[in-house]
Amino acid sequence: MTDSEDEPLKERVEAWLTREMPIIQMHGGTSAVRKADPDDGEVIIELGGGCKGCSVSDVTTGNIEAELIQWPEIDDITIRVPDARESLGGPDQAESIMGVDRTEGGRGDWGSSNPGEDHL
Repeated sequence: MTDSEDEPLKERVEAWLTREMPIIQMHGGTSAVRKADPDDGEVIIELGGGCKGCSVSDVTTGNIEAELIQWPEIDDITIRVPDARESLGGPDQAESIMGVDRTEGGRGDWGSSNPGEDHL
């Protein structure tokens, strides 16, 4: 279940993630234990990289939670996975970010079915 009880909880959770959840790194994801407090039993883990926007991140977080909640010193687990839209500023982001047009298909006005006389 857990590694040496002498190691801090944070290090044991990090070692477990590396050993038991290699799928995270295999898919270009990252994991970081932000908090692991044996006194209040709270653990906070952040997933990033390839986990951002991954369609199976819910399965991964569920598997992590199901295992770690069995540890006697853990009572509450929070796993944060950023939304893929956050990297683009979310739904309120301006239509263009660093020259990337966010309109449908990235076409902007050039994709019009009736481009008019100015079309190149």
